[in-house]
Amino acid sequence: MEEILSNPAIRTYLDRLIGEEGISLIESFPREGEYSDEELAEKTGINLNSVRHTLYTLYEKRLAEYRRIKNNETGWLTYLWHLRVDRVYEVIAEDMAHILEKLEAREKFEEENDFYICKSCGEICTFDQAMDNQFQCPSCDVPLEHFDNEILLRALKKRIRAIRESLGYA
Repeated sequence: MEEILSNPAIRTYLDRLIGEEGISLIESFPREGEYSDEELAEKTGINLNSVRHTLYTLYEKRLAEYRRIKNNETGWLTYLWHLRVDRVYEVIAEDMAHILEKLEAREKFEEENDFYICKSCGEICTFDQAMDNQFQCPSCDVPLEHFDNEILLRALKKRIRAIRESLGYA
């Protein structure tokens, strides 16, 4: 666990996912056994709502699991949690693959379209949108000018290449 949390990239990922309080919960989480959210809040001193929020967020990413037990006398359900932070590498790879898909779709959109910009308000339109508005800004009616998206395309391609290399696709 300590080696995973000492990796700066993983720590940054977890910080974005669950924040510093969530990382504190992971660091304080007992290494063995299962614990209810109430027990974890008591052991760690972290607010119960924050513990629950962190556990549910980790669960959505498959980094925490629970077992549900029912008290037969009261009918209350108790959730006993344990961490699966060992899966963080898989989760990050899945997230990166999802981001890659979005970047590739954006790259395709940027390559397949010609753009026009309003120098007054900054609104950007595709050629079809500009043509529909007689090359006048739909927001402020200022004439649109051609927008060269080459710098954006280069940046997209560089980022896509880096992610592909990281995922071993290159």
